[in-house]
Amino acid sequence: MESELFGYERGAFTGANKTKPGKFEIADGGTIFLDEIGEMDHPLQAKLLQVLQDGEVHHLGGTDPIRVDSRILVATHRNLEQAIERGTFREDLYYRLHVVDIWVPPLRERRDEILPLARWFLHKHHRRDVEMPLMPAELEALMLAYSWPGNVR
Repeated sequence: MESELFGYERGAFTGANKTKPGKFEIADGGTIFLDEIGEMDHPLQAKLLQVLQDGEVHHLGGTDPIRVDSRILVATHRNLEQAIERGTFREDLYYRLHVVDIWVPPLRERRDEILPLARWFLHKHHRRDVEMPLMPAELEALMLAYSWPGNVR
């Protein structure tokens, strides 16, 4: 993940046959989305914090700083306050990232959205040369009874 985020120089590791920019460079002037930030290990958290503080990255195997200016959006299903207490997430990084908090309740708490979402996915993925099928009532009942442990992915 580190090489993907920060990029690397040719020869930085086995298989690094050419210099490659990282996601922060690619997103320069735009937005980068980091999913499941709570899964990030401490060394990578430290590097991310450094990017946020300094506005620059260093390629793996490189020494020259590269200026980046990107908005960073993060998401997690973990309680980061508890992760801080357990010592698995850096408190300083948490406060650097925690500018605006948007909490989206799990789908099981938004049952009225299940069928409209199902219809939207059906519409999005149906073949255009075939008439769009209707969902049988039995399927709708099953979908409404399901607990949706993974939400919508």
